[in-house]
Amino acid sequence: MIEVLPGNIIRFIVLVFIQVFILNNIQFMGQVNPYMYVLFILLLPFETPKWFLLVAAFTLGFSVDLFSGTPGLHSSATVLMAFMRPFVLNHFAPRDGYEPGTFPRAHYYGFLWFSKYASILIVIHHLALFYLEVFHFHNFFFTLWRALLSSAFSIILVILSQFFIYRR
Repeated sequence: MIEVLPGNIIRFIVLVFIQVFILNNIQFMGQVNPYMYVLFILLLPFETPKWFLLVAAFTLGFSVDLFSGTPGLHSSATVLMAFMRPFVLNHFAPRDGYEPGTFPRAHYYGFLWFSKYASILIVIHHLALFYLEVFHFHNFFFTLWRALLSSAFSIILVILSQFFIYRR
């Protein structure tokens, strides 16, 4: 765990920077906003302790909240995503389990595996984020539509990152 710490710290800073200064300023159709910072939680090693996963998720979400002026929204959604991650990983685990020293990336487990894993967690994150943002079910289907469209854009960005940034 210690040997991957410097790389994860750099990834944390870069993803928060990209989210806050670039992606938060991009809106498709006035309602859809991609959230790529969730890639940090998705790519943490399999052996990451659950307590550290939750603390890292809170810190990540809080960092985005701090720069975005959305107190608690990203923190809550990111902690929920991190809480659900072990369950999703167990659901998609290979018969013999995950190989030691590998990471949850398309390079190790294939494009289809990574796509399903990332998509489920991103949709969970976005549903929580968008419904917490409106905090009522008055426009349930409109909020659902926004969450699913933003999820689709975020999933595309995360999957593209696997081909361009994390090829090895």
